Amino acid sequence: MMILRPIQQSDYPALVKIAHESGHGFTSLPNNEKLLQKKIDHSVSSFAKAATEPGDEGYLFVLEDTETGEVVGTSGIEAAVGLDDAFYHYHLSKVIHSSRTLNVYKAVDILTLCNDYTGATELCTLFLKDAYRKNCNGKLLSKSRFMFIKQHQQRFAQTVIAEMRGVSDDNGSSPFWQWLEEHFFSMDFPTADYLTGIGQKVFIAELMPKYPIYVNLLSKNAQAVIGKVHDNTRPAIELLKSEGFTFNGYVDIFDAGPTVEAKVDNIATIRNAKHFKVEIGEPSGDTMVLLANKQLTDFRATVVPMTFDERMSSIVITQQVADALYLQAGDSVSATTI
Repeated sequence: MMILRPIQQSDYPALVKIAHESGHGFTSLPNNEKLLQKKIDHSVSSFAKAATEPGDEGYLFVLEDTETGEVVGTSGIEAAVGLDDAFYHYHLSKVIHSSRTLNVYKAVDILTLCNDYTGATELCTLFLKDAYRKNCNGKLLSKSRFMFIKQHQQRFAQTVIAEMRGVSDDNGSSPFWQWLEEHFFSMDFPTADYLTGIGQKVFIAELMPKYPIYVNLLSKNAQAVIGKVHDNTRPAIELLKSEGFTFNGYVDIFDAGPTVEAKVDNIATIRNAKHFKVEIGEPSGDTMVLLANKQLTDFRATVVPMTFDERMSSIVITQQVADALYLQAGDSVSATTI
């Protein structure tokens, strides 16, 4: 059985392996053991905190194969970004150049550095090992976060965003960053990406161009990847689109990957999930259903096949599933089709 749960101190070796496997462009998991331990510490304290509004909390989850005990993936939520460190994006928009005298009218795309998402809740740190990219594991890893937000909405903002990994090659080279590096920086993309991951962001404000960038002045390769995702990220962005997330012109300042956003109440899983009374038995049916308990530090979620009708008042699950989710007969569980 695959179970999603909050990260624990004992998961440190597994997180180090995941950070190594995730490769370039995965800013939220820098390959730095001290900082990875710090992320675990911060997550543990965030779950234990009695928060009544979004602040600097960061919630990190892991996906565990209960048969082997192996941690095979991770995902996270930042309650409110940009409160301590500036949270930068480029916003893609248009300016109009026109002259009535010359009868010329031309719309030109520009990129403007901004902090528009300050205070938003961010979905982050989603990674699943190759061997487990099957069945419903990816959906469980991603959508369980929406169940957690639904259970504890006071801890999160009304706007939820997700930065999608942009285009880069196997060596970590980004066409968009290559243009920025040539004209404004003297460091390669992996270095800049790593510095951001470890919290050293001051160079962004110091070296980034302060004025809007005319897109047609960028190299053709750089222009081609604006708002595009890495091949490995396509399933993730398609899943978020199915949840109601949209792209509104905001892109990453390093690789120009898109940032998508949604209002909490418009996210499909949050909108559709309902509470059911737990019954212990032997369920039938083959509808894949996402289940999550309503706890905080002991939050658990999984996906199981069953007969599912949202008009029902109760759900039948096995004792094994109930134990894995820390549930007993008569408890309340959140559920929705996946």
